[in-house]
Amino acid sequence: MTLGSRDHDGDHDGHAYDIIAQQTAEIERLKRQLADQHFAQDLRAALTLAATAGMIASPVTHAQLLEMIVQTAAHVISARSAALFLIDGEQGDLSFEIALGPKAAEVKKFRVPLGHGIAGLVALTGQAMAVSDAQSNPQQAADIAQSVGYVPQSILCVPLFYEDQITGVLELLDKAGGASFTPGDMETLGLFANQAAVAIEQSRTHRHLPALIGEVIDSLHGLSNIQMQQLKQHVPDFAESTELEAGYRRSLELARLVRDIAWQGDESFATCMTILRSFAHYQQTQPGGMVNQLGMS
Repeated sequence: MTLGSRDHDGDHDGHAYDIIAQQTAEIERLKRQLADQHFAQDLRAALTLAATAGMIASPVTHAQLLEMIVQTAAHVISARSAALFLIDGEQGDLSFEIALGPKAAEVKKFRVPLGHGIAGLVALTGQAMAVSDAQSNPQQAADIAQSVGYVPQSILCVPLFYEDQITGVLELLDKAGGASFTPGDMETLGLFANQAAVAIEQSRTHRHLPALIGEVIDSLHGLSNIQMQQLKQHVPDFAESTELEAGYRRSLELARLVRDIAWQGDESFATCMTILRSFAHYQQTQPGGMVNQLGMS
């Protein structure tokens, strides 16, 4: 064999090694991609299960819970009207989440700038306020009151705090049987505000996938800090794609129905479970069975 032929053979060997290296790298890339796909599928299944279980376990909806808190506060403190506002960070103002009273429907159409009116001031400063002569108080939102045709005589407003952040305010109007709200009323309303703040945050966590995904990732074991950060960088896109999936939406819709039935009593719950189990068994015995028990592709 001549030197030239050995060089030619060496070129052949080098080319073969390059091809093998490329194929090996591609195989490793495909393995990582497959592992990521399996992880994403497992995570979607876990999130769907957590969201549906949380919804079924809840006896009332988010809005119903907040309305119960505000109604109870108004009843205990004897106020004729009440409202719960939440801060809209993007708009930089307050939106009416709950409004109770004779002008509730009209007032919910308004948005209150931070610093405007008693509610806006409390949201801006985090300081509770009690006003006994609201008509003559220049800080009162006279424009909104006049627009809806309801000018309160007395106002009590306290902030909603969650983890040292102001998330909204709870406001009572017109103390029944009294000219003004008392310091004791302010303390009591503060307790209701604490309840509302926690309820809102818990509901947000379970209603909004990014927060729920973050909790799931934080609970994972065996991941380095770098891996954690890499996963969290993809949370918004992953959450958006999950929420758009028909299977996820169907699961939540079914969970709402199950919750409404289950909380009617033991008999209704037993009937619901019998029907669902029978249907699930029927589906599993059909050719191909169910894609999976969460209805996701």
